[in-house]
Amino acid sequence: MVTAKRLADIGYRAFSGSMMLLTVYGGYLCALRGYRFMQKQKQLKLAAENQDPEVIKD
Repeated sequence: MVTAKRLADIGYRAFSGSMMLLTVYGGYLCALRGYRFMQKQKQLKLAAENQDPEVIKD
């Protein structure tokens, strides 16, 4: 039979694990967004240097 202390310990570990996964996933999404932003900035800089109005107007 599972005691209340054991059940609370299992619940705490499950909650802590899910929070860790959410933190890692949030960091991944943040890094991905930063990478896309940097790529877009690079693309805009190249377009400005080449005076390509089709890319700049986005």
